[in-house]
Amino acid sequence: MLNYSSKILLAFAETFSGKEDVYKWLMTNGYPELAALSAAIRGSNAAFNWLMQNNHQRLAALDSAIDNKNDAKLWLHKNGYDFLLTFANATNKDPKAIKYLNDNNLKIFLYIAMRINEFRDNQVYDVHRKQS
Repeated sequence: MLNYSSKILLAFAETFSGKEDVYKWLMTNGYPELAALSAAIRGSNAAFNWLMQNNHQRLAALDSAIDNKNDAKLWLHKNGYDFLLTFANATNKDPKAIKYLNDNNLKIFLYIAMRINEFRDNQVYDVHRKQS
C-alpha cells in the first residue's frame, strides 16, 4: 500500500463513507484491488475471493488481519508484509502501530484507519443476512 499516491489512498479512505462514486472510480481507473479491498473490509465475501483469485493475497490477508484473525497476521509477518500488519493493528487502535505511523509521517494511513473504524462503529450486523 505504500506504493499508492496520496490521492489514491485518500480515494480509498473515502470508500468507507458510503461514496459509491469513489468506489466505482477506483474500479474503472486501474485500482480494482483497492475497490475490492474496500468491499472486503465492508463485508463482501465475493470481493475477498476476487482478491485471492487475482494475485492480491496480501490484501485479502490485510482484510482478515483488520478483522483480528491471527492466522492472517502471522501470514503477513511471515511473508514480509510487516507494514500491512502494522496498518491492520492501527485499524484496531494498537498504540504501538499508531505511534509507528505517526513517527514515520504516514498520517494518511492513520486517516484510513480512522475511516475504517468509523465505518465499523456505525454498522448494525444482521447475523441472518448473507454477505455477497
